[in-house]
Amino acid sequence: MTLSYWEYFGMPMSADEVLSNYLPYGQRILITGCQGLLGQKLHKLLVASNTLFGLDLSPATHLGGDSFQYLALDITNRNQLVRAIAEIKPSFVINAAAMTDVDGCEADKDRCWRINVLAVENLIRACKRAVAHLIQISSDYVFDGRHPPYRETDATSPLGFYGKSKLASENALRGAGVPFTIVRTQVLYGTAPGIRPNFVTFVLEKLRGGGNLNIVDDQRGMPTLADDLAHGIARIIQLRKEGIYHLAGRDSVSRWGFAREIARQFNEDPDRILPIKTASLQQKAARPPDSTFSLEKIQRELSFLPRGIGEGLKEFRQQWEVQQAACGGEAQ
Repeated sequence: MTLSYWEYFGMPMSADEVLSNYLPYGQRILITGCQGLLGQKLHKLLVASNTLFGLDLSPATHLGGDSFQYLALDITNRNQLVRAIAEIKPSFVINAAAMTDVDGCEADKDRCWRINVLAVENLIRACKRAVAHLIQISSDYVFDGRHPPYRETDATSPLGFYGKSKLASENALRGAGVPFTIVRTQVLYGTAPGIRPNFVTFVLEKLRGGGNLNIVDDQRGMPTLADDLAHGIARIIQLRKEGIYHLAGRDSVSRWGFAREIARQFNEDPDRILPIKTASLQQKAARPPDSTFSLEKIQRELSFLPRGIGEGLKEFRQQWEVQQAACGGEAQ
């Protein structure tokens, strides 16, 4: 008998495998940091087929849906968080809230620890009481970048305080007595209303402003479209996977090389992107020089492989232009 095959995010699959790739449905899912880039992508992906709850700091949200409920809440407030999650009774909690400003974490260690570690400890306590599965978003910065490609089982060695805080949150989950999944990702980019700048939006803004742009060529990573990260997390929920997963775009590239591809995709001159060394920036926090992941585990266990930079940037541009038109010529 001849089998028909399809492709799902670059992975060849049989008909039976395609049927197993439906999104989660009928779950009660809570997303912290729901108004950030990843939070909005998760909302868009999951809201139609699940009962969704979102937490963030703003008093109101533009996110909608008949099965969506928003709560303005600070996850560093343990008592309020525990009460809220006890009332919601979620099956899964996705922690997409974090302090990700690497130099800011170095400058304000107390705030970084409060958001990236103590808040996770609060979530652990709340999930234990609610019997919920906690999905924690972590980072390539738990590695020192000297021995890529990194597998999930490789030893960690963060260089800066941001990486140390993310590793501490991972360690808090181990042995905590709750079902958990740690999703490490890197160089996250995408577009959505009201988000903070990311590498792609930063490069675009500078290119549109005219002149040349200096970008480091001695930092290497795997740019990850936020939509793909959301899809990978959805697969983890559907398959109820626990443990650690490395989930990033399939291409490993220097920041300089990535910036040149951004220029090409948006019909700008890539030669305006000039290479410099990290040391010349004199940044507060050290960066891993090469945090390339091995993606073998997500291919094997999730039947999933995120897009490379070419496909990812094409998708980004389509979304960015739609958002630009909706905002009267201004897009994040």
